[in-house]
Amino acid sequence: MFKDKLIVVGITGSIAAYKVVELVSILQKKGADVHCVMTKSALEFLTPLTLRTLSRNPVITEMFAEPQRWNVEHVGLAESADLVLVVPATANIIGKVCSGLADDFLTTMIMATKAPVLMAPAMNAQMYLNPAVQQNIATLKDRGYVFVGPGSGNLACGTVGQGRLIELEMILAKAEEILYQEKPLLGKKVLVTAGPTREPFDPVRFITNRSSGKMGFAVAKQAYLMGAEVILISGPSEIKPFPGVQCLRIETAQEMYEATLQHSEDCQVIIKAAAVADYRPKKKNQEKIKKQPGEMVLELTRNPDIIAELGQKKKKQILVGFAAETENVLAFAAEKAKRKNLDFIVANDLTQEGAGFAVDTNIVSIVFPDGEIKNLGKMSKENVAKVILEEVIRKLHSKE
Repeated sequence: MFKDKLIVVGITGSIAAYKVVELVSILQKKGADVHCVMTKSALEFLTPLTLRTLSRNPVITEMFAEPQRWNVEHVGLAESADLVLVVPATANIIGKVCSGLADDFLTTMIMATKAPVLMAPAMNAQMYLNPAVQQNIATLKDRGYVFVGPGSGNLACGTVGQGRLIELEMILAKAEEILYQEKPLLGKKVLVTAGPTREPFDPVRFITNRSSGKMGFAVAKQAYLMGAEVILISGPSEIKPFPGVQCLRIETAQEMYEATLQHSEDCQVIIKAAAVADYRPKKKNQEKIKKQPGEMVLELTRNPDIIAELGQKKKKQILVGFAAETENVLAFAAEKAKRKNLDFIVANDLTQEGAGFAVDTNIVSIVFPDGEIKNLGKMSKENVAKVILEEVIRKLHSKE
């Protein structure tokens, strides 16, 4: 979402200003054209050289400095911006914007822009809770300004409370949500499953697979950005869900079965990206199994086929499956899509480099029950998720 977007980062006078260094670096690495504007007070905490080096653009610190562009710079930047981030946003800048004051470059540019403005407050806890500050924030929200945070915890003044700058990942997530202006899934409820399951055979050992959950988490994120209410049911994974996505954590295939059936009925879209174990140990020992002479035989029994049951029950729902194969990929996928009553299945060949588990890319084919196949090249999992959801949207429109 940040690639080729012009993002203005306004920095104000708060000790939390040092965190903007990492924010600017992340935005630049994501492909954004980042322009930093510093207030006079911000110069007490950061040097323009640091931000200029990271953003690769001149840093604006004065209202009447020699402009870098031919036009009136605050107007030019205001017109070109896709998004304005005020990080950190002090009580002072919030009050000035609320009052319509424009006495420096940042406030003047905010007054002149039509771009969305996202503010991340940072201040003393009592200052944040002051009725005047709260009223200013409420007024700006009514006018369309967006706020994220603040967080709670230890503050620079030595107290503990609400007022610290929210984590950068939350700021970036809210920025992505704002930039994703089209919301084709608004009003829809989407259920996504992700990650592996673990099937224990004693208190310390279990059977699992190599799934990291990256594909399912990417689908959940994109569905949320497209406006959907998203429930993500995930097996063990180190990935954090995208802010706004409701995440339920499970361990076993049986737990995933129960959670999926519990939440699936009122969902319009179900996307089963999890790598659910087909089998589980028939018996789980209550104590750790000790090493003994000779071989050990582990007897397995079938786990419930979650997607097959969903396929039997579905009416107008869109049901999407995944198939990770090592041979006859398209044939197996087509047969599975038809047999399990899926709208389509996303198939990938685990033998291809850049596809499969625990990598950031995937190489997939979208296979439909009627035999139609759409082959996708090597893509990031986030882009694969977008393509999957575009197909979902087409299916939704055809059923409506």
